[in-house]
Order: sequence, then C-alpha cells, then structure tokens
Amino acid sequence: MRPEDVRALALLLPEVVEAAHQGHPDFRLGGRIFATLWVEEERVVLRLTPDDQARVLADSPDLFAPVPGAWGRRGWTSLDLWDVDEAALRAVLLAAWRNVAPAALDGE
Repeated sequence: MRPEDVRALALLLPEVVEAAHQGHPDFRLGGRIFATLWVEEERVVLRLTPDDQARVLADSPDLFAPVPGAWGRRGWTSLDLWDVDEAALRAVLLAAWRNVAPAALDGE
C-alpha cells in the first residue's frame, strides 16, 4: 500500500477530514486525530486502544510497532505500509476511527 491509499481509505470513513499535525497529513473526526500519515517514510501512526495494539503486534509484528514512550503505551501504533494489504489497512483504520467516533456515529 502507498500513502495515497491511506488517504483514500481514511477519507471514506464517515465525517473524516484531512488536516495537518506537525507537518504531516492527519485524519480527524470531530477534531480528534485518529491517524497521522508519514508520507516520506511510507507509514501511518494510528490511535488504537492498548488491546487493539496488542492484537496487531501479536498478529503482524513485522508491520506494526508501538510509538516510543507514553504515546505508545496508550495505544498509538506505527504501521509500515509497504507490506500491508488493503484488508489489514482498512481494519486498523476503522479500529482507530472507532476510538474517536461518538457512539451515535459508530453504531455500536
């Protein structure tokens, strides 16, 4: 997958807008960031729950890594794009989106 794939898939999610955070494109819902795209590095940083993070790290340790420090302990997770398939990217983008989505929008 490529950075433009992240952008396209993230913007398919309800009410998502693209903005910028520290010079990097990010994706937000209601002003809350759920993913930040590092275009040059071909990776995305996702706002997962610690449980979601543990699951993706166990399933694909070659693709995912916790962000260093306290952010990573809170669930923020880095995903390298070059070997991830579309289904996995969609799944983690949705998981990150759900972490910021109000219950009425999420439908759960």
